[in-house]
Amino acid sequence: MTEVGADTSLADTAAPLDVLLIEAALGPLRRFVPDVSTAKWVLSLARRPRTTARHLGGLVAETARITVGTSTVGPHRRDRRFADTGWTENPLLRRLVQVYLAGGRTVDQLVEDADLDPRDRKRVTFLVENLVEAASPSNVPLLNPASAKAVIDTAGLSLVRGGGRLVKDLASSPRVPEMVDTSGFTIGGNIAATPGAVVFRNEVLELVQFAPQCDEVYETPVLIVPPTINKYYAIDLAPGRSLVEFSVTHSRQMFVISWRNPDARHRDWGFDSYVTAILEALDVVQEITENDQVVLAGICSGGILAGITAAHLAATGTQDRLAGLVFAVTVIDNAGAGSISALSDPRLARLAKAKSARAGYLDGRALAEVFAWLRPGDLIWNYWVNNYLLGKRPPAFDILFWNADTTRMTAQLHADFVDVAMQNSLTTPNRLTVLGQPIDLGKVTVDSYIVAGIADHITPWENCYRTTRLLGGSSRFVLSTSGHIAALVNPPDNPKASYRTNDDHGVDATVWLEGATTHQGSWWTDVAEWLDQRCGELKPAPEELGSVHHEPIVDAPGTYVFDR
Repeated sequence: MTEVGADTSLADTAAPLDVLLIEAALGPLRRFVPDVSTAKWVLSLARRPRTTARHLGGLVAETARITVGTSTVGPHRRDRRFADTGWTENPLLRRLVQVYLAGGRTVDQLVEDADLDPRDRKRVTFLVENLVEAASPSNVPLLNPASAKAVIDTAGLSLVRGGGRLVKDLASSPRVPEMVDTSGFTIGGNIAATPGAVVFRNEVLELVQFAPQCDEVYETPVLIVPPTINKYYAIDLAPGRSLVEFSVTHSRQMFVISWRNPDARHRDWGFDSYVTAILEALDVVQEITENDQVVLAGICSGGILAGITAAHLAATGTQDRLAGLVFAVTVIDNAGAGSISALSDPRLARLAKAKSARAGYLDGRALAEVFAWLRPGDLIWNYWVNNYLLGKRPPAFDILFWNADTTRMTAQLHADFVDVAMQNSLTTPNRLTVLGQPIDLGKVTVDSYIVAGIADHITPWENCYRTTRLLGGSSRFVLSTSGHIAALVNPPDNPKASYRTNDDHGVDATVWLEGATTHQGSWWTDVAEWLDQRCGELKPAPEELGSVHHEPIVDAPGTYVFDR
């Protein structure tokens, strides 16, 4: 467990959903070109010549110390780029690394001391950090000791294999290094493998009912609304790492939506279409389970849709159909969400919406490319070295397999998500209208369970926390370890798992964190206890899936999950 200060600092680099959606439409490389913010930075340096000269003079002095071998500059012990002993044992390589690190620190100081507003500072910081990251000596073939050793050991085949992979990766989107060896995964085999069946299908979704794995189940079922960006099986990964599997082995009646992968024909599907589909799924769940209430759960963008659906039910006087709400890594209040003020603005939003409107959809591969460039050290250059310089295959990892299985987003849904985030309209009662009903989250009075990840780069936990202030019912907020997906894939047998709770939901998220209690283990067990109290009595588990009116159509994971 890292210190609180270190954990919370990770959220400062977050890029909210709307930023990702805008950047995915316009392309991430746009931000690597010097712009007006860069010009302001250069002008600021020119206006403060003494400060600029002091930093540059310091770099010259440090370079002199490096040359004569008296410098103490060195990589952080956690910096994996220079872990090979060749970087320290070879005096030339050691000095090269020291010059690189000293130069990078000088650039950071020049940005820090510049007279820039927060928006320009974040833009410049993003640019220089990525350029410095790209300039690392570890990224250069043969100069990297591990690369040189691989060339010798394989008689040059490592670079031949690496060059072939580079050409292949650049030939199609997303144009980033391959991050996962997909050959070992089979959807419906060793991933998305929990038994079940599709019991309802319409144009927008398939509804998967999972087979109970207990003799008794709770009366009230759970319906999960997954993200609209990737496939649903982030919550049904490999056995032992599946939230769905965990739930059905703990007497839960589980239903999960599997979204269709849309194309240009579905360009007009927006909030109205998706909320209508969720309401249809809700009808089916109630009919199959013969229960008047359902716990509605949503993840990321699916959580936004679930919240809108709950508010629609409240507006129509039918929220008694809900026994509770669960929001996982979901941002509804976008105010101050990480770098939003720096990386997006209304003009860019309009351009992004116009571009997806012309195509009819936003390509999920473009979103994957944007996400990779948000963390270039981990998701670009790490695999650059492994795949191209060493000629190795990337590792086989279920989360990255899911992440690579991208989907498209309809043009209208893309526009709706961008608008609701840029205008922060869900925080103002009746500002948004869906299916003819004004949306007011304050009228949603059912209990809610809200979970976030402390190192989440997409949905900053502080923004997730503010959902507790928007809803009209009683809320429980839980802060898990890890980032956006790892916070979800958090099985109880994970020895590193922990979560924090605090029943005092004040205005300030920082105050909440300071008073929070840390619990060892996974939040999965905590949400199970919360659900147990709201899911009625135990009853005999159904012997068959579906019902007379909704017979099983096909075994889980269904057909939409295979759409490309």
